[in-house]
Amino acid sequence: MLNDNNSSNYDNRNLTDIFKELQESRISENNNQNINKKVKNTKKVKKYSTKSSPRNSELKLPHIIIGCSALIIGMVLFFPKDNSSKVSYAIDIPSNNTVSEYEINRHRLNMQSIISENSDIDRVKEQAVETRDVEFETTYNNNPSLPKGEEILMQEGVLGKDNVTVVKTFENGNFIEEIILSKEKLSDPVPKIIDLGTSEFLAKHKVHIGDIMYLKDDNLLKESTDSVSSDLAEIKKSLDVKLLELPSEEWCKVSYDGIEGYLKTSELTSSYTTPNIVEKNRIQRILLKVNIDMPLNRASGLTLNDYKKIFTGLPNDTKYIFEDNYSVFYNMEKKYNINGIFLASIAIHESGWGTSAIANDKHNLFGYGSYDATPYESSFEFEDYANGIETVAKALVKYYLNPSGTKIYDDEFASAWYYNGPTLAGVNTRYASDELWHEKVYNYMEMLYNRLK
Repeated sequence: MLNDNNSSNYDNRNLTDIFKELQESRISENNNQNINKKVKNTKKVKKYSTKSSPRNSELKLPHIIIGCSALIIGMVLFFPKDNSSKVSYAIDIPSNNTVSEYEINRHRLNMQSIISENSDIDRVKEQAVETRDVEFETTYNNNPSLPKGEEILMQEGVLGKDNVTVVKTFENGNFIEEIILSKEKLSDPVPKIIDLGTSEFLAKHKVHIGDIMYLKDDNLLKESTDSVSSDLAEIKKSLDVKLLELPSEEWCKVSYDGIEGYLKTSELTSSYTTPNIVEKNRIQRILLKVNIDMPLNRASGLTLNDYKKIFTGLPNDTKYIFEDNYSVFYNMEKKYNINGIFLASIAIHESGWGTSAIANDKHNLFGYGSYDATPYESSFEFEDYANGIETVAKALVKYYLNPSGTKIYDDEFASAWYYNGPTLAGVNTRYASDELWHEKVYNYMEMLYNRLK
């Protein structure tokens, strides 16, 4: 048994002494095992005392444990655990309620394989000078004169050019990487420029600068973008204007029959937002030319449907004479270049809406050929109303409405025996003795034209 002095000596030993004692102990155990094997082989039985010297016995208990702990600590210090590894090879060794961890590296590196693999790589470096494209930028500019969201290409982009000196690396024929050594600029890229529309007014009406727009109501063309500025012209409802500029979303510059001025954008519409406005504009343009001094030796510009609309349902046409012959008046206009509404207005005035005796008995709506003394007896008689309408149309064109020598129809030329101008007042001079005849006829013309509204 060891005394207290020996125990104190043990405690003062360093790790080298402990490892050395552990090694001696293991050698002693191995020798004992070898002796046991020899005894077994020679079939000799020999007893060995299980007791050891006091010093050795004490080494196998606390000191062996201390030595193992020191060994484990040393392994942990020299081989730290790789926390990034997903596979753990830690072994827990319990000793006096103390748990220690260490990892065993089971993935041994095969240096021969690594050397063999790398010896098969064919790596080549090449230096070259290349002409390379330089990308251009795309620039967007807000344009308030374009519908919102619409784009217009203002300038095409052009790639720039650089001379580039590079070193390229290839492995087994495959490109791996390159290093740029220098660049020499040959030409600068030209940016691509796009105008981006921002006008909600233009987008709403689906129009562009230069398009035709229409008045919602009667309005005044202004000298500037100010409601109190001078008036340049009065524009009737449904009339058309040409859009010239858009200084703001509130005001626009327009051209109306050659007069340039400003209107509020809220006063305008388009064929997109108001589909029937084009037809209304056509009628308004025709009505705009209606006046007592308008020339009558030209077509009215009305369509056959316009004539039908005008003459259908006339409250005073109780015998439906004019409704039944609306196409005749239209055809006279096309055939003889005479205003058909003027021709019908004379017939209404002279026949009292087709109720006179001459109109009923002789199909003569104009009292054509009659004299003041004997109007009925002297008036011409026609086969039907259409024949009488055409006869009067030819006479007006040949003798009243055109200057002498004017080519009128077929190979005929105007004689102009009673010509005093192509207006109502000019016809009145020799056609009727009533000095107010032209005003009375114009009232009927105006009434008929207004039926188009």
